[in-house]
Amino acid sequence: MIKPSVNKVVLAYSGGLDTSIIVPWLKENYGCEVVCFTANVGQVDELDGLEEKALASGASQFIIHDMREEFAEEYLFPVLRAGAKYERKYLLGTSTARPVIAKHQVEIAHEVGADAVAHGATGKGNDQVRFELTYTALDPRLKVIAPWREWDIRSREDAIDYANERNIRVTATTKSIYSRDRNLWHLSHEGGPLEDPWLEPNESMYLLSTSPESAPDKAEYVEITFESGTPVAVNGEKMSPAKLVECLNAIGGTYGIGRADMVEGRLVGMKSHGVYETPGGTILMAAHSELESLVRMLNQRSGAALDWAKVPQSS
Repeated sequence: MIKPSVNKVVLAYSGGLDTSIIVPWLKENYGCEVVCFTANVGQVDELDGLEEKALASGASQFIIHDMREEFAEEYLFPVLRAGAKYERKYLLGTSTARPVIAKHQVEIAHEVGADAVAHGATGKGNDQVRFELTYTALDPRLKVIAPWREWDIRSREDAIDYANERNIRVTATTKSIYSRDRNLWHLSHEGGPLEDPWLEPNESMYLLSTSPESAPDKAEYVEITFESGTPVAVNGEKMSPAKLVECLNAIGGTYGIGRADMVEGRLVGMKSHGVYETPGGTILMAAHSELESLVRMLNQRSGAALDWAKVPQSS
């Protein structure tokens, strides 16, 4: 494979195993300057120490954008209003985040004068398509580098070895090797023991939700206010889109709401075993569905009343 000439690349950087080793790999294989871009879409403590880590791995610059409100208002809530679910279970947490990340990544490429963008999505998943379609739609002139489709690393164990050889600090280990993606909407778990769909996920894997057995015995009432199909308040308190989702995540997680364990089909034709935690999103989807039922009922009554009014009345 003939590599294109690249001067500067903007990498979608999470600080996880894959993107941590991509920084030195890009420098070694493309001889280019690497700018690390992190999108704050609600990863919480995963953002701690990222700048220091990115620069230590060889990046020339680290940029972070807080996109939580944009992500909730312009991406998550449209998904909610559409009632969108994948294969009747997955509430599209990772899927929805990728386009907004790629959008900002292209904008940064323009700002810093980069001629390429890169991502850490594997060559067997859906994220590569989400990133690259957005890049192409916004600026087809940018070169796209997808290391997982080029390098000789074939497993997360290989990636850990690569990181250790270059003294790059990573949190993944061969004992705790889940591939996770967290944002405001959800937390996903893949890989490791989940590669065997026969195995039940270990309770210690879950980070956002408690088990139903450990949930409080006393029920809690939650009132959600909608305006034109968009949630605006919880229990009478108005909140920004991101704060509202965070609030419902805390409530739902306490009661073990929002867990989905599924074997799903990928765009490339493979199957994948994933476990998702979406506490707030699950509450919102349920509430929005009930709202739709009420609106349909009212529309039916109004329609029946109009039809009755059109019937000639005998004296």
